[in-house]
Amino acid sequence: MKIKPFKLERYFAKYEFNAKYLISSSDCDGYSLEYILFCASKEELNLWNNLKFGYTDSAGSEFLRESISNQHLTINPEDILVMSPGEANYILMNVLLERGDEVVCMAPAYQSLYQVAESIGAKIKFWLPEDTNSTFYYNPDKLNELVSDKTKLIIVNFPHNPTGFIPTMTDLNKIVEIAARKNIILFSDEMYHQIIHEPKDEIPAICDIYENAISLWGMAKSFGLAGMRFGWLATKRTDILNDVLAFKDYLSICNNAAGEVLTCIALNHKDKFIQPNIQKIISNKDIFKSFVAENSELLEFGDTNACSTALVKLKIKESAYTYCEKLVSSCGIMMIPSEMFDYGNSHVRIGFGRENFPEILNVWKSFIMQTR
Repeated sequence: MKIKPFKLERYFAKYEFNAKYLISSSDCDGYSLEYILFCASKEELNLWNNLKFGYTDSAGSEFLRESISNQHLTINPEDILVMSPGEANYILMNVLLERGDEVVCMAPAYQSLYQVAESIGAKIKFWLPEDTNSTFYYNPDKLNELVSDKTKLIIVNFPHNPTGFIPTMTDLNKIVEIAARKNIILFSDEMYHQIIHEPKDEIPAICDIYENAISLWGMAKSFGLAGMRFGWLATKRTDILNDVLAFKDYLSICNNAAGEVLTCIALNHKDKFIQPNIQKIISNKDIFKSFVAENSELLEFGDTNACSTALVKLKIKESAYTYCEKLVSSCGIMMIPSEMFDYGNSHVRIGFGRENFPEILNVWKSFIMQTR
């Protein structure tokens, strides 16, 4: 299969490890191994200290799948398959789709959500948001207009990267109803699950409310453990899991033993990982609101209520890509332009999950003042 270059990841590869500042990262600061083990119970430390680096269960060790199932309302350990998130998405598209299949996917989106499907030969329809002064809303009625009798798969991402949107429970039920009416498989990228700024806005994993849904979650975003490279699929569709597992034999085969234990610890003590991230995101977002108010001639931001990211409009004549290139070359701030999401050329992604966010804003402020 021929596949296009991953624009966003190639842009990160260009700057992520040599730029002084990162203002567009979607993950939060990574936790240390010392912190993870500090959070562990006596039993979990015994599991860690007696770790052996042999092969692990291809589906994910039972103790890990048990911890994952505890995060769900209806999902059991046998309904879970553990692997890296990117691998999960890649395999799932390959086992579900054939050339000519119709897929509806949210946009803008992380490119792999639709690019693998497109490379297989699927026809992609994009569900675009309504944008009111940079407040984004995905209207289920617009989704309904896109779905047809030919639709094989609907792909959603809640909380949504890059806009920070999350649906109400009413709208989520509408989305599920649209899929269920035609018995369409619903794939839900939930890598930012539980990164909710207000508890009232929490929604369940879609696999817990629709039996023909597949949810993807993992360590990278919610838990601040991107370097762990652990994720999992959860679904009541055992037939799909079996197909994914058989395909996995050609790729990673099984998961790394150390990562399974560390992932289990993080899951069993999730509040010690997720809650500090939420507080950091909210604090940085509040600081950013003031920054936008001070620079309203340049920026438009409509607020978010979930996720670690936001899509912010640049009120300038030049493209977002040109602006970002000037910013990184002049003061070392790497910023992601909307061109990396194939979403026009007038927005940038801002990430709120880093401790040095206020420092980066001060550097950016100096750049703005110098270029006025």
